[in-house]
Amino acid sequence: MSLMRQMLVGASESAWLREHAPRIRFIRRASRRFLPGESVEDAIAAACGLARSGISSLLTHLGENVRDRAEAESVTRQYVDLIERIRLQSLPSEVSVKLTQLGLDLDPAFCFANLGQLIEGAADKTLWIDMEQGQYVDATLRLYAQARAARSNVGVCVQAYLRRTAEDVESLISMGGSVRLVKGAYSEPAEIAFARKADVDENYFQLAQRLLAPGSRRSGVRAVIATHDSHLIARIIAFAAKEGIEKGALEFAMLYGIQRSEQLRLAREGFHSDVLISYGSFWFPWYMRRLAERPANMWFIARNLFSS
Repeated sequence: MSLMRQMLVGASESAWLREHAPRIRFIRRASRRFLPGESVEDAIAAACGLARSGISSLLTHLGENVRDRAEAESVTRQYVDLIERIRLQSLPSEVSVKLTQLGLDLDPAFCFANLGQLIEGAADKTLWIDMEQGQYVDATLRLYAQARAARSNVGVCVQAYLRRTAEDVESLISMGGSVRLVKGAYSEPAEIAFARKADVDENYFQLAQRLLAPGSRRSGVRAVIATHDSHLIARIIAFAAKEGIEKGALEFAMLYGIQRSEQLRLAREGFHSDVLISYGSFWFPWYMRRLAERPANMWFIARNLFSS
């Protein structure tokens, strides 16, 4: 892990920075590149704007590690409301949640009950489960498998920097699951995660090929390729063309505010283009992890600092 990335991930885990950094004006201003705002109305407005450009969206209310049952129930109700707003406005949008928001740290059964409400409310759309730190992978995949056995409209995120993910992907393919493939943005020890970017990139490409392979598609796998890496995107498009995969069946996802021209290009060329829209007041840890994924974005912060 590079020193810059290590510092950014460390900042995301600092309770002191989580409390104090959001009060700093230039940090709040810089973060607006990646978040349309803190309210659900801000998120819905951003989704409407993307829809007009032919781009779908994936909405998530920022937060994690909820350790109070009443708060987890409140988060669940907020997501139920979000799902209803999406339905009423007929938006091409889906929702993604962290299981620790729904009470995983309290009781997996309690968490699963909250998750079930959201899956049922999503109806014919996929309800996505985000992946968190390595310590949560087993529990997340267990609850995903349990949910998948009851309803098919649930998907899960997997992280290419974890050494175990190739094995996890095989299990998910056997279920015919919906899988969103990301690189990963937490601090993990070398024994469970690839440390070199080149190794993460190559593992990502191998996993993408596996998810898009003919047998996986026959099993009903929906693969969402979530990366901003233009080189990886080009390699995956070339592989898909060789496999005879139609452009409309190839789905790419990026973050709000990053690679906007690439998001539009993919949509114009007939690929399925998604954008993850995050909102809420608990944005600082998420923001630091996004910068850690792309440390070059620190230049954006620097420009905001010196123009403040």
